[in-house]
Amino acid sequence: MPAPGYVFRDGGPIPDSDLPPEQVGSPASQDTRQFSTPSSSTLNTPNSSKSTLNAATDSHALAEADHEVKGSAQLNHSEPEVKDLGWNESPEHVPAPLVGGLPNEELWMLVRRFNKQMYHVKATTVVPPGGLDLEVAQEDEFSPDKLRANIERLYMTVIIGLTGFGKQIARLRSWREPRRTAAFMAAYFFAWAFNFIMPLLFTTVIVLIVYPPSRTIMFPPAPLALVNSKTGGIQSPRAGVLGSHDSLTGAPERHRGEAVEQEATNFVSSFASIALSSATGKHEQGDPESDSINKSVPDPTQLALSGSDAKDSASGSSRPEHDKTKQPMQDAMWTRMRPVMHVIGEISDGWERFANALSPTPPFPEDKPRRKLAALLVPAVVISIFTTSAMFMKQTTFLVGFGFFGDPVIWRAASYLNRKFPNWQKLLELRNTILRGVPTNAQLTITLLRIGEANKAPLPPPPRSDQPPPDEPKSLNHDALTLDASKEEVHEAIHANPPDPPATDALAQKQPKHHHGSRVLAFLKGTTKTGVETKLSVDKVRATVGSEDAKNHLGILPKADEQFTSGPVDFVARYKGKKGHVILSTSASVTSVSFRKSSSEGSGQLLDTGKDTPLWSIPVEEIQELKKVGGLGWKAKLVVGWATDRQVSDGLEIVTKGGEVYKITAVPLRDELFNRLIAMGGQKWESW
Repeated sequence: MPAPGYVFRDGGPIPDSDLPPEQVGSPASQDTRQFSTPSSSTLNTPNSSKSTLNAATDSHALAEADHEVKGSAQLNHSEPEVKDLGWNESPEHVPAPLVGGLPNEELWMLVRRFNKQMYHVKATTVVPPGGLDLEVAQEDEFSPDKLRANIERLYMTVIIGLTGFGKQIARLRSWREPRRTAAFMAAYFFAWAFNFIMPLLFTTVIVLIVYPPSRTIMFPPAPLALVNSKTGGIQSPRAGVLGSHDSLTGAPERHRGEAVEQEATNFVSSFASIALSSATGKHEQGDPESDSINKSVPDPTQLALSGSDAKDSASGSSRPEHDKTKQPMQDAMWTRMRPVMHVIGEISDGWERFANALSPTPPFPEDKPRRKLAALLVPAVVISIFTTSAMFMKQTTFLVGFGFFGDPVIWRAASYLNRKFPNWQKLLELRNTILRGVPTNAQLTITLLRIGEANKAPLPPPPRSDQPPPDEPKSLNHDALTLDASKEEVHEAIHANPPDPPATDALAQKQPKHHHGSRVLAFLKGTTKTGVETKLSVDKVRATVGSEDAKNHLGILPKADEQFTSGPVDFVARYKGKKGHVILSTSASVTSVSFRKSSSEGSGQLLDTGKDTPLWSIPVEEIQELKKVGGLGWKAKLVVGWATDRQVSDGLEIVTKGGEVYKITAVPLRDELFNRLIAMGGQKWESW
């Protein structure tokens, strides 16, 4: 295993002259799609020698800039080869920090959540008004799995943030921290006595924005799971041990953010009665076009409708066969879900932008967003000083009346603006005005990935481990806690205690256990596993006779003890069922991605034996679209995962500007390959 810092030779570019004559300039029997794109692009690659002022977006410019505080990925090693910073190493052996001013744990948390959020991106020639690409397209495809991802983001950002704020309010109201509560009370009633409430409120917000240390002084942090939301006092975490500080349950975690991510997953799953398809992770857009296994599996999302019909029949009120409301209502609900998904995503995006403006993450500027937000509140302070409560009520009631009765005037004004300034609503959005240049977490992550690519030192992926997190309390500074509790009480609360069993479990323990159901389930699981393995064995035979569907199934279910060492230069994959490597070449002026057939299962290095023949090669700048696709359809994946307890290796679809489609399958590091491809070129991406 090479040590971090090992330099890979990626084999250089693969010119068309290296390909067989029949493959020059055209793919090998691939599908085609037509796009209306310009014949030439003016975008600069991260490796371009042009000024960063001409970069495609602010994200590209920041990736190429010379930062004052540098991490290992920002040090230019001045060699044409790619530098491995520990792609296949344990976290302890990865250089820290990879990006200056950002701990590795926080970087990996961002990348891990980015992998769950991004499914499908397309290059666009439109300059983003906010200066940053990777905005969500208006025609974004809807799928229940995307809805699930957006709800999880909502939990990890908005719900966690509001819960933390609510617990701070509970601590203030409880008088368990008497000095802090008394200071707030004195300031409030002093301002109330002199009619100075609103100026005090705006001034306090300005101080919190401009001077970050004031936040911990006015609102001392404490682990969320340790604070009781009703009493403001100390409580034992619901998980029985304080293994994480930023989760509501306090569950243990191996790496930062994993406990909150697991909470978000369980939060969505609890809404199965509202959206059963979201809980099952349905994402038909990522399904293979032809999948015989997927077609033979029943749709579990129909269980809710079938169960409702069965309940009505059992109660004697069976539905008539000519019910004409069922299908229209289903269609109406599915049609409305895309706007709902967009609203949830925009709320999460707005929260992330404000969070990144208040606490910027390198390499984004630190003071400019905060000064801009504070400057907007200064006029509010001045106006509030001279505005009486009567004037405020008068203005408020006038605006309410105008909004209620002024519909004709409002519509005429909106029509005029639509004619003169077609996109005026978009230009007035917060992301294009006061929050211009402030990224969402996804935009921040792609900028960090581009930093590594600009210096030919790709960021190592988040560490993976099947081991459970340690059931131990996380380190806690007792002296820094301002909670009204002794060290003994805190020690007793944060240490492992078995959670109280539900009442139903206590009743179940008194009843005799019946193992018939578990035996039947085990029999069905074993039978299903045998059927899956038989089907995949048959696919190997079908693939030899030319079945494209069977070729796409080869290698999707690796053995449990099979270990792949891939990246950052070559990635184990299959193309039309053939084993090989996806090679990313960056040592020449033209960065390219290619596929080489090989009998090797991957070593982390390019095996340049002279025997590997590239089946195809694409300049990275020619990539128009990247789409994650499943190794199996979503229904088949559920069944295979349940029966075999093994992970299905998914694939990636690459579409060029000319419309050629290259579909690679059985890629163990699919997310890592996707991240490298979107960060290597100068494209402006749009999320679909």
